Amino acid sequence: MSSMARVTALLLVVLAATPAAFATDYTVGESSGWTSGTDYNTWLSGKTFNVGDSLLFSYSMLHSVYEVSKSDYDSCSSTNSLQSYTDGSSTIKLTAPGTRYFICGTFGHCTGGMKLAVNVGSGAGGTNSPAATPGTSGTSTPSSTTTNPSTKATDGANAAAGRNVFRTACGVVAGVSALVGLAIMG
Repeated sequence: MSSMARVTALLLVVLAATPAAFATDYTVGESSGWTSGTDYNTWLSGKTFNVGDSLLFSYSMLHSVYEVSKSDYDSCSSTNSLQSYTDGSSTIKLTAPGTRYFICGTFGHCTGGMKLAVNVGSGAGGTNSPAATPGTSGTSTPSSTTTNPSTKATDGANAAAGRNVFRTACGVVAGVSALVGLAIMG
């Protein structure tokens, strides 16, 4: 194999591995975890999810995590779940772009707001916005603070753009380093 072909192959391997190295692990609900009474709209706010990221659900034996279709999400039905988790600590890898839907299977918990819709972007270039968990009629508590939605959206877009620029820069640096190493080796 010619040295140019080796350099090209190595560069492709390095660039392909770079996004996975910068994947983010999100703990759903932060310190509260996956539990009743947590405002998952607030938790989603400002987060951008991409392929390669993971969701960590931490919960007690009173709860569960069911991945469901959009219609089952809307109706809070876990009978036709795509996946179910009951071990108290479940990590779910976001492997493809699109919206993923999660609910608690314990009776009344989903209708009480224990549901999460996550919009997963490709992570290649552009940005994506998180899907909101719709409010539940009669159970939402008004926020005592007011935020400017356009500022929040801009901040999220800037954070995602910065992360993509960082990924690209790391890939370029790694590629150049590999090329220099191969040039030195001969």
